[in-house]
Amino acid sequence: MKYEGKQLVLETGIKKDWIITNGIGGYSSSTILGINTRKYHGLLVAPLNPPGSRHVILSKVDESFESGAEEYPLYSNIGKNYISQGYKHLKSFEKEYVPIFTYEIDGAVIKKFICMDYGKNTVCVFYHIQNNEKRTKLKIAPIIHFRDFHTTTPGAHFNLKQEIKDQKVKIIVNENRQTPIYMHLSEGKYIEHQNDCFGGMYYVEEEKRGQVAEENLAVPGVYEVKLRAGEEKYITFICSLEENIEELDGKTLINKEIIRITSQLYDSYLIDEKRGEDTRYKTYIRDYIIASDNFVVYRPSFALYTLIAGYPWFLDWGRDTLISFEGILLIPRRFQIAKEVLLTCIRDIKYGLVPNGYSGYDNRPLYNSVDASLLLFEQVRKYLEYTHDYELLKEQLYEILKKVIESYIAGIDLDGNNIHLDQEDYLLSSGTPYIQNTWMDAKIGDKVITPRNGKAVEINALWYNSLMIMADWAKLYKEKENASKYLDLAKKCKKSFKEKFYNKKRKSLDDLVGDNKIRPNQLFAIGLYYPILDPASSEAKEAFNTVTKKLLTPYGLKTLAKGEEFYREIYEGDQIKRDMSYHQGITWPWLLGIYADSLQNIIKAEKAKTRKKEMQKQYANFIESVEDTFYKEMYERSSVGSISEIYDSAKPYEAKGTFAQGWSVAEIFRIIINYHKNK
Repeated sequence: MKYEGKQLVLETGIKKDWIITNGIGGYSSSTILGINTRKYHGLLVAPLNPPGSRHVILSKVDESFESGAEEYPLYSNIGKNYISQGYKHLKSFEKEYVPIFTYEIDGAVIKKFICMDYGKNTVCVFYHIQNNEKRTKLKIAPIIHFRDFHTTTPGAHFNLKQEIKDQKVKIIVNENRQTPIYMHLSEGKYIEHQNDCFGGMYYVEEEKRGQVAEENLAVPGVYEVKLRAGEEKYITFICSLEENIEELDGKTLINKEIIRITSQLYDSYLIDEKRGEDTRYKTYIRDYIIASDNFVVYRPSFALYTLIAGYPWFLDWGRDTLISFEGILLIPRRFQIAKEVLLTCIRDIKYGLVPNGYSGYDNRPLYNSVDASLLLFEQVRKYLEYTHDYELLKEQLYEILKKVIESYIAGIDLDGNNIHLDQEDYLLSSGTPYIQNTWMDAKIGDKVITPRNGKAVEINALWYNSLMIMADWAKLYKEKENASKYLDLAKKCKKSFKEKFYNKKRKSLDDLVGDNKIRPNQLFAIGLYYPILDPASSEAKEAFNTVTKKLLTPYGLKTLAKGEEFYREIYEGDQIKRDMSYHQGITWPWLLGIYADSLQNIIKAEKAKTRKKEMQKQYANFIESVEDTFYKEMYERSSVGSISEIYDSAKPYEAKGTFAQGWSVAEIFRIIINYHKNK
């Protein structure tokens, strides 16, 4: 990905976000112009309780270049009444493994690389300078803070205590002696500043989101590096919460990161020279590996891996983890990590519920999910399909999964989930008018935006699928009584499902028993491994066609059909306005995964050869459209090398929400890669 010329103008450049991560929940992120437009941007955003309690440590570094009698700013910042214009010296921005900014000033060329030390709360800014024919000076001003990344600090004052030893500086911010900040430059001179505050940094994206958009930051000092005429120089700047940073070298860190990710690419076996993939596809796959790697993080307190839901603001969520599981871990053959992620999912199961997440501050498990436990069965099945690791199933998973089924049968009211099996129709019901525990979980105070309490379509599809999978495993372990029990429950559920959910008038499945809104959740009835609705049936085909006509967009599926009450197609405004539209018509890319699975199941079930060929062509055209759409998204639009959480449902389909979302990346590449492997 390379941006230059008109792509670097202010209006478009500030809309393009990049991110790199450190494998424990921390990250480095900004725009391609180096302008921070979000309170979440920062060169070192570090988790103090990995992966949670993220804090902005190093907001940015502002460089200037002295040549002759002139001082040229390389930095760019936005205030309420000004925009500094260092970006006008920016000739290109590149992002493959790490972001690279190239500046040209008065005949000198300065390349700036940003890299994180994997597994550490450490960021490196590496400079390669080819000087002009004058004596010059590079000034590097770190701009720091020590705040929770969800907050902003307008009018803040800073008490900085600095210990300086040559080029190494230890900084204690506002008496926080427990967690000092360390900085080091490989050469040059450090000049300490007293009471230097960067006042009124303005974040335009936060203004759009109705958030506090201004804050003060601290400038502890400036590094100065002198250059001789014609000199070529390499300089490493490090900022860290680790003390021993003196020996770190920028070139070594960058090479180590390139080798780490390249090794993952080779280990994935996703590129095969014998298959003759074109250059575009190979680049696409490489950048999928880079993008997906960002979501794989280690939880030291668990001594296990987990998956971040999305950047910049989400942590790991059980539901998101399990939807992302195949695309992030199984397809690229990260099998050991996949095993650990499954163990993370079952670690704190309570009354049959997989935690939907953990508090970012004290690791307390949160249980507001009816579907996470049911998604677990499907992902364990897929894990076995890829790895044949039946030892894990037998030794650590099977008995727990049996207890999950028994808990759902008996009923679960933990945290008000109100999950119970109706003994008359054998359908699962969950939630209350005040509890959101499906994926459409937007809530403002006590007001539920998309009430889905009762018998939800995808929950019952997942329940049936889980029972059928458990019946298979019970047979494997010769538990005939259990197998018979699971199959009997599945049979009763399936019989009631068609009677209660199929809406002949609307030619679709109701979203809930008693709620006939057209939503994408009905696809789970067709697209799972064991579909509760026969894919060969007219009902399945009609429901799929209704979803295609009313919900499919180039960027995903709308969450509600146009014409329904409360339909919204643009995601904008403050928190309340955004939550009111979140699941009321906005497009979600991850839903293309279950859409593709549904179409494939219908194709497999089709007996007529002519119709089957027509549908296979339809599927090929669909994949081609997805591939082209998201290629442009990753390389030309707002998310540099990743895929956003949501999109407006009207042209030009602007990206919204998080700019790097795990299940978006996972599901888009799952369907693309599986199509190419099977072609």
